Amino acid sequence: MKTLVSIRELTKTYQRGPEKIEVLHGIDLDIAEGDFVALMGPSGSGKTTLLNLIGGLDTPSGGEISIEGERIDRMSAGQLATWRSRHVGFVFQFYNLMPMLTAQKNVELPLLLTTLKAAQRKRNAGIALQLVGLADRTSHKPNELSGGQQQRVAIARAIVSDPTFLICDEPTGDLDRHSAEEILTLLQSLNRDHGKTIIMVTHDPKAAEYASHTIHLDKGELVGAPELAH
Repeated sequence: MKTLVSIRELTKTYQRGPEKIEVLHGIDLDIAEGDFVALMGPSGSGKTTLLNLIGGLDTPSGGEISIEGERIDRMSAGQLATWRSRHVGFVFQFYNLMPMLTAQKNVELPLLLTTLKAAQRKRNAGIALQLVGLADRTSHKPNELSGGQQQRVAIARAIVSDPTFLICDEPTGDLDRHSAEEILTLLQSLNRDHGKTIIMVTHDPKAAEYASHTIHLDKGELVGAPELAH
């Protein structure tokens, strides 16, 4: 399988006053194109930091991150912003929807950064909402939707630009078990049926079971030897 994400000797250190806090310690990791990977570990293990680095939301203190052979660790803030808009779809625990906008308008938001005309943005948003099972909720605002439906809107927004991969940070953390299972089944379908590479942080072992591989972090280091980690 083709390698999508290649990480070598990755470190991340934060400065907190006079104290340096090293969150990641020399991570080496490969993630294949088309995989569904769960990142697990105790609170403070560095899993969200690693996710943010892969998604270009943060920059490493040292080491290399290559996505499709492109070194994102060398990019400026402006270059990273452009790269994220083209390549990464984000799904967070809290849906981050605009309360005054309909589901369709929320899904269209990433397309405002493109050259697509309004009619095409509307069409693409409708396709994305249909894909997540919300074709009948396009005109509903977030407060008219359940938590699970709001997360589906967030997933539609994440995929509407057809990104290279999805970054999901505790996507079921704010949902009841039934809604969580629906969201995980949807993510699994996007991976299996539509070829989307997904990297998901979760603390829930049941959620991790939906992924193809699970990678464990503890105190900033990989634990064990997952198939994709070198």
